[in-house]
Amino acid sequence: MIKQLYIEEEVFEKKDYTTESFPKGSYENCRFLHCNFSNTDLSDCKFISCEFTGCNLSLARILSTAFREVVFRDCKMLGLPFEQCHSLGIAFSFENCMLNHSSFYKLNIKKTVFRHTQLQEIDFTECDLTGTLFDDCDLKRAVFDNTVLEKCDFRTSHNYSIDPEINRIKKTKFSLPEVLGLLDKYDIEIDV
Repeated sequence: MIKQLYIEEEVFEKKDYTTESFPKGSYENCRFLHCNFSNTDLSDCKFISCEFTGCNLSLARILSTAFREVVFRDCKMLGLPFEQCHSLGIAFSFENCMLNHSSFYKLNIKKTVFRHTQLQEIDFTECDLTGTLFDDCDLKRAVFDNTVLEKCDFRTSHNYSIDPEINRIKKTKFSLPEVLGLLDKYDIEIDV
């Protein structure tokens, strides 16, 4: 039996894991600064209370990867299938990140914080996003289908289109003029 690698409180700076393999294991209270994980296999790794700052994780493989209390800042994270992650205890926040074309299909990620983040063409189908904050996010062509959006805050975000008939939006906060995105499916003209 191979012993699982356990790394605690280390800082990884300017590592390029496209040219060197990423050591599989558990990482706790670690910081990853300006590392390149693009197309890197992060499957079966555990990240607990870790921070990723200025990293590129685009198209990384995250099958059964655990993200628990992980903070992503200034990261490029295009095309990530988060639904393939280990869902038990999944918790993360995103600040000034680019998450376009990623998917959170069927995940329970209540109270997630998305700040100043691009969420274009993201898939939130059948997600439970209860209490999530979308602070100054671009949600152009994001998919909300049978999504729980109760008590979410979209007041400072834009470009969203949400059908209130197929999503749960009780006590969700919106602001003008972006709230008109709730009427997109009706193809009507509204003067503001």
